[in-house]
Amino acid sequence: MATQYQNLSDYDSELMPDKQTVENQSYAIVVADWNPDITNSLLNGAMSTLTENGVLSKNIKVFHVPGTFELTHGAAKLINQYKTVSGKKKRLYDAIIVIGCVIQGETPHFSYVCSSVTKGVTELNLIPDSCPVIFGVLTTNTLQQAKDRAGGIHGNKGDEAAITAIKMANIVW
Repeated sequence: MATQYQNLSDYDSELMPDKQTVENQSYAIVVADWNPDITNSLLNGAMSTLTENGVLSKNIKVFHVPGTFELTHGAAKLINQYKTVSGKKKRLYDAIIVIGCVIQGETPHFSYVCSSVTKGVTELNLIPDSCPVIFGVLTTNTLQQAKDRAGGIHGNKGDEAAITAIKMANIVW
């Protein structure tokens, strides 16, 4: 996570998977339309980082959902999509990134949404043989903290999510 101690928008490109491998991979991004100034900045960061690391633009699909709570459902719909390549069933996406922003308010709504989305993404990642689902959700106390993490002084968590997606999609066990 991008914090005052570590900005993961700055990364060592030498530690990233080979671009020739990545260019043939497909990535989905599910982005919440709530807090659009923040989520659009995170989306732009993720897309830029994916392409900078070899993912072809045509292999990045973006899906919009109304809010952060709906990210889990959007990702769940995509995680089970397959295509046939040379007669073999293959996952449509090598990784899915969910992008959202929840800012603390005066009610417990913040806690319920953050807890539900975190648990939902965790559960998706526990499905056997599924692609990784990357948590690119900001959970901040203030709008300024969100801005600081969406292209501000703490980098862009969208970059971090894209880096994580590429690395997770290319883990060899």
